[in-house]
Amino acid sequence: MRTALLIGATGLVGDQLLRQLLLDNRFDQLKVFVRRSTGYQNPKLEEHLVDFDQPQTWRDQLTGDVLFSTLGTTLRQAGSQEAQYHVDYTYQYRTARAAAENGVTTYVLVSSAGADADSFVFYNRIKGELERDVKRLPFLRIRILQPGVLAGGRAQVRLGEKLGLVLASLVGAVPPLRAYRPIHARIVAQAMINAALDETPGVSTDTLEGVFTRAGQLA
Repeated sequence: MRTALLIGATGLVGDQLLRQLLLDNRFDQLKVFVRRSTGYQNPKLEEHLVDFDQPQTWRDQLTGDVLFSTLGTTLRQAGSQEAQYHVDYTYQYRTARAAAENGVTTYVLVSSAGADADSFVFYNRIKGELERDVKRLPFLRIRILQPGVLAGGRAQVRLGEKLGLVLASLVGAVPPLRAYRPIHARIVAQAMINAALDETPGVSTDTLEGVFTRAGQLA
């Protein structure tokens, strides 16, 4: 019996991953930890409504085989850099640390192209710091995926987001910047599952041209 854990299930990648895991017979149970209900009903789904600021109330439920981490927000949604850091770094790191301490063996993180703990770009710095610190946790396997701009899955896409995707596509046509090409959230989700099922011990980091191309067609 293989049990998957998921944080960030209501986000763009997380929702795609949730759907795929529910259909994947290689996973017998799926525990999701969310601030609001996903709205899904499935015999193998176990939904935990949690306050990420009080991990002591739910950390004991973080038991299973693999933790998928897709939690994240934007500066616009968060309202401040401090609030964004709290979601994108603090919540994710706390959860990963608790899972490792509970004996979860595999950790799969969706990060971002350009992640760098020393970057002058705030978003890239958050992602880089998280990557750096989770690599020190005692998981048997750590898989970090670094997609470019995420595409697909939104019911409505604002004009600015559309223009951003077009710009990212043009930038991605330049060979040194291909890692920033748009990629559909569905492909990222499939890549996360593929990475979780790779039983090779140790840490691996993949960009757009790595595990994503093995998961399906690029967006």
